[in-house]
Amino acid sequence: MSTCRESMEGQNQILINRIKGNLRRPSWASVLLLFTVIALISLLQINREYSISLLIPLDFGLISGSRPGPQISSSCSDFFKQVPARKVVKSIRDFGGIGDGKTSNTKAFRRAMEFMARFTDSGGSQLVVPKGRWLTGSFNLSSNFTLFLEQGAVILGSQDLKEWPLINALPSYGRGRERLGARHISLIHGNGLTNVVITGENGTVDGQGKMWWELWWNRTLVHTRGHLVELINSQNILIHNLTFLNSPFWTIHPVYCRNIVIRNMTILAPWNAPNTDGIDPDSSVNVCVEDCYIESGDDLVAVKSGWDQYGMKMARPSSNIIVRRVTGTTPTCSGVGIGSEMSGGVSNVIIEDLYVRDSAAGVRIKTDRGRGGYITNITINNMKMERVKVPIRFSRGANDHPDERWDPKAVPRVRGIRISNVVSLESKRPPLLEGIEEAPFLDIHMENVSIFGLAPNMKWNCEYISGSSCSIFPAPCSQLKNESTFQCPIH
Repeated sequence: MSTCRESMEGQNQILINRIKGNLRRPSWASVLLLFTVIALISLLQINREYSISLLIPLDFGLISGSRPGPQISSSCSDFFKQVPARKVVKSIRDFGGIGDGKTSNTKAFRRAMEFMARFTDSGGSQLVVPKGRWLTGSFNLSSNFTLFLEQGAVILGSQDLKEWPLINALPSYGRGRERLGARHISLIHGNGLTNVVITGENGTVDGQGKMWWELWWNRTLVHTRGHLVELINSQNILIHNLTFLNSPFWTIHPVYCRNIVIRNMTILAPWNAPNTDGIDPDSSVNVCVEDCYIESGDDLVAVKSGWDQYGMKMARPSSNIIVRRVTGTTPTCSGVGIGSEMSGGVSNVIIEDLYVRDSAAGVRIKTDRGRGGYITNITINNMKMERVKVPIRFSRGANDHPDERWDPKAVPRVRGIRISNVVSLESKRPPLLEGIEEAPFLDIHMENVSIFGLAPNMKWNCEYISGSSCSIFPAPCSQLKNESTFQCPIH
């Protein structure tokens, strides 16, 4: 659970009204042009008490990979190694499936997967879900397998808790994330898999999560909620070209995985739906998230690696994570968060071409005493924000632990964070950068960052950090030593 503490007031019963054909992702070209024009106009209107030397770069938005269309060459999708055509292709109808939105297809999906598993080592298999509304409980995928949703196909999560069985807690968490003990399995689940594709013609997986959210709101939840998709100890996975709706909990959760590509996805949940993170790479290596639109009740993307002493003991870091061209909104949380569960370590993360609107934070580093671990070598470049409460935030006190055995002396090490080419319009508050007294956040560098909309008396808030800055508006805190414009690194 991402530990966002901002108030959820004013988000009464906001329901999804953007389903596939009705939702239009903004063109990156139009977004970048709009930001450039508005930012330049805003700059001309800056109160003269501020220095005009704090400029937006003239090539803002024109870096490699920031434009849509055929000229884009920047992609991390080669993390996934292409697989040959599947030898066996079957429809869910072949296993007795009925797509009327009322009949339970749990047995049909489980029969189908038992059949498909026979071909794991002999050419692989593909299960096609045709147009219709296919109600089902959870089912497990197999290796060398493709789940393909045709246009108009909707997989609906069962409203019967018994069709979401309990499984063991993850060892890097030591317990269910929300409740002690076991946790509910995800709707689409897999463990120890290789060469899996979940794709289609913009079909939909709808977790129908309101039942689960009400259990949370009413404090009657017994076991931690399930994800929409969770893959454990798996490799070479592609999740592509689908719409995911209304997850009970985190939407896509690869954990202890390698070589994962998640792209061209639309992920939606009501803004007041608790902890419905979009995509959460967790203790995973070589993860590519790109060209996705996300609206949720929590972080759009959150990079994790285990919880306190359990994550430190397992020591499975998240590294080589790329998040690129993600757009969305989350009124209670962050566009991209790192943590708060990061006890196994997080390193080598690239976040670029991010557009966040109407959100609590743009990017957020979330740690705590007791977390241990490390966050190092993080690059955030080319980010645009509108009406974001706190554009850049480093947090040190989630005050959220699995049990009483956490170690208050286990402090995280945070070092090497580069943030560049950022514009935030109609900002509510200045950046908030809070390190930890016993372990200051070191080597923080910010360049070409412009925060508009703040009252003249609002200043950056920084504590227990050190680093440098160049071409920042308004002026950053003294802990980020100012370099002259002529000494800015050339990219």
